[in-house]
Amino acid sequence: MRPNFEIIEQIFQPIPGQQVQLVEAPEYDVLMACVRCGRCLPVCPTYQETLLEIQSPRGRLALLRAVEEGRLPLDETVEAHLYHCLDCRACNTVCPAGVAIGESIVAGRAAAAVQRPRPWWLRMLLEKALGSPRAAEWAAAPLRWAWRLGLIPLLRYLMRGLPRLRDLLDLAPRPARPVRRELEHRASPAEPRYRVGFFLGCVMNAVYGDVVRASVHLLEQSGCAVMTPPDQVCCGAPQEDQGLRETARRFARRNIAAFEALGPLDAIVADCAACSGFLKEYPQLLADDPEWAGRARAFADRVRDLTEWLDAIWPEDLIPIAEGLQLTYHEPCHLSHVQGIRRQPRALLLRLRGATLHELPDATRCCGSAGIYNLTHPEMSRRLLERKMADIASTGASVVVTANPGCMLQLEWGARRARLPIRVRHLSEVLAEALSTENRKPPD
Repeated sequence: MRPNFEIIEQIFQPIPGQQVQLVEAPEYDVLMACVRCGRCLPVCPTYQETLLEIQSPRGRLALLRAVEEGRLPLDETVEAHLYHCLDCRACNTVCPAGVAIGESIVAGRAAAAVQRPRPWWLRMLLEKALGSPRAAEWAAAPLRWAWRLGLIPLLRYLMRGLPRLRDLLDLAPRPARPVRRELEHRASPAEPRYRVGFFLGCVMNAVYGDVVRASVHLLEQSGCAVMTPPDQVCCGAPQEDQGLRETARRFARRNIAAFEALGPLDAIVADCAACSGFLKEYPQLLADDPEWAGRARAFADRVRDLTEWLDAIWPEDLIPIAEGLQLTYHEPCHLSHVQGIRRQPRALLLRLRGATLHELPDATRCCGSAGIYNLTHPEMSRRLLERKMADIASTGASVVVTANPGCMLQLEWGARRARLPIRVRHLSEVLAEALSTENRKPPD
């Protein structure tokens, strides 16, 4: 066999080193740490769907490295490839070198946004409509009224010949009554075991108010006084995902100050996996801010996802009963990969007396929601969703449980598309519904 001199020349070509300094770009040393071993390929949803190297984690890092070495411009083509990533962080979980792959790709988006601002409508949505729980309530109000007037089913019927518009309408959730005002005026239980700050979140309040009610009920049943600061805003995850890093920093500072005003807390709890995951990343977000870096670390040290906190404090005499319930559990990416929380949700579900938990094949594989990915990349999102729904159907479960609003929206859409007789529930809903006063064990 004749040697391939072109490949040999590439191997021994000198590395130019970093030639370009870009604001918000990932550190060059992090990009160099990728040894291209390929461990990330089997877990990357976009690579598995396309088998294209440029749609893989190491391919995206190679693009960013080429930009910083001056071999490629950070143009619209490179930017588009960065946004093909779901930011599920499955690659981080398996990387033997511990490379911050997902964080580097998101940093590349932020660097691109410095050069070319994101579309005005997207900035309006992420900075204003999702700027706070209160703003999200107002943004969701037209959708709530459209459901009440029966317009959404009618529009779905009228748009049946326009698949793209029909899909958007199918994605439209039916918002529950917002919960923000209830929480801000909620009385604390007498003699609580813990004093907890509750991070409300924008979508949870505007769309899944009943889930929040269940979460707060569980916290109070577990002995927590739940404090909800009125000045909190969006966690910043949607803005960071879309390259609006300075907006995310501004939100982070406001949230830190809002929870500091509550005084000493045992924990800061969120029932949205994306929120809890990003709140824990505030120290990295504000690392270069001398005034806020220490405060961000102190804040993040107290943040707990609801599943993580409940598993740690659940009273042994509190027994949820769910006779005959057939469950399966879909793991949100920002719970399993970003926070490493996998055991705790299952442990809580296994507390359901009489229920059966069916293991979901490839439970950590992204469902295709990924923030607004199902809107910006609908074809790839649908392909991932169809595979996820097939896995769910194979379990024979009647309820699929998860712990993130984006996953809930996506899986509800998938159940409608596949016409599966399956309900999508947040873990807190399942636990709260299984609790009642007679479920407590009698004292010894």
